[in-house]
Amino acid sequence: MQQWHPQTIRVALRKARRRESLGWMLDIALAAALVLLCAVLTRCNAGGSSNVSLAAAAVKAPKANIPPGGVLLQGAGATFPAVLYQKWFSAYQQQHPETVVAYEAVGSGEGIRRFVGHAVSQDDRVDFGASDAAMQDEQMASVKAGAILVPATAGAVALAYNLPDIGGELKLSRQAYAGIFLGQIRSWNDPIIARANPGLKLPKLTITTAVRQDGSGTTFAFTKHLDAINEAWRSRFGPATLINWPGNAMRARGNEGVAALIQQSVGSIGYVGYEFARRAGLRMALIENRDGRFVAPNEQSGAAGIAQVELPENLRAYVADPSGQDAYPIVTLTWVLLYRNYDDPHKAQALQQILRWCLTDGQRYASTLGYIPLPAKVADRSLAALNALQAQPAGK
Repeated sequence: MQQWHPQTIRVALRKARRRESLGWMLDIALAAALVLLCAVLTRCNAGGSSNVSLAAAAVKAPKANIPPGGVLLQGAGATFPAVLYQKWFSAYQQQHPETVVAYEAVGSGEGIRRFVGHAVSQDDRVDFGASDAAMQDEQMASVKAGAILVPATAGAVALAYNLPDIGGELKLSRQAYAGIFLGQIRSWNDPIIARANPGLKLPKLTITTAVRQDGSGTTFAFTKHLDAINEAWRSRFGPATLINWPGNAMRARGNEGVAALIQQSVGSIGYVGYEFARRAGLRMALIENRDGRFVAPNEQSGAAGIAQVELPENLRAYVADPSGQDAYPIVTLTWVLLYRNYDDPHKAQALQQILRWCLTDGQRYASTLGYIPLPAKVADRSLAALNALQAQPAGK
């Protein structure tokens, strides 16, 4: 059983930030969330899994200063796109100081809950949500003011690992990484892993998986992929935002929490947004795609995968296992959740304006931060969806 200490994870995050010399900073709210995430820890549970836990209610954006005549837009949801969202909102506010956005990265599941608005405290009510899993029909039907799904950006889910001194890049076949997360492959020198890695010094070391504890769109994207490629996963679990993970699993809230666990645990592997793994300086496996090629996650391989998305009328579509030699196999859109009817016409107009900017000028920030700019055909559909917003009295 492994005890996780706040100071060790804080040090890891500081080291990761020093290695990744970025020309920008996270919004204060996200930075505060990282500190809280590292501080609120629990002991191992009876099943041998370690938990890093953070109450969603603790992730609070600082009180915003609204200029006279300005408007505050409050949002909450996915951690996966949070780095890009914070950059967007900060850059837009510099050009339009009358529009202030407070976004809380609390996870897709919590974002959907707040957006639906049933039994939600006044402090947790939002003007928009965010989810990597979109919303299901029954969830959308329960929103009194109506719900609109707007694809905002896209990204890749990396399999990041902590195996020092193995002498090269780790390759994982589909059989290997599905088996690891099913709890069937338990040692790094397992023949199924070794088969794709001749010459690597794979240790006789127990595999520990780092997974999400909270309802997560990143989990949905990863398990949607496992559902597409592995019959055993499909029959036992299927795609979901929350999984009772088999095997030797450590759990954390948020992509940043999973990245911190991997950083501090030799022998671990976890699924995490590419942008978080990159910023933390984590090693990322080359994984076998549908065409039998081993592909690393990056902007180019991710774009090759997401380019195959075809949007239906409701704009909810998943690319669970893209084809193409250069396509990275675990990619996802991520959605902003909007009400169809807003009581406040100023908020409706401000949301339309800022999201139009995000879907046009703002897309240039995506690749620099480790995300995938929307394909033109997707961006056009998202822009058209904004026209459905209305400003008229309606209960949310």
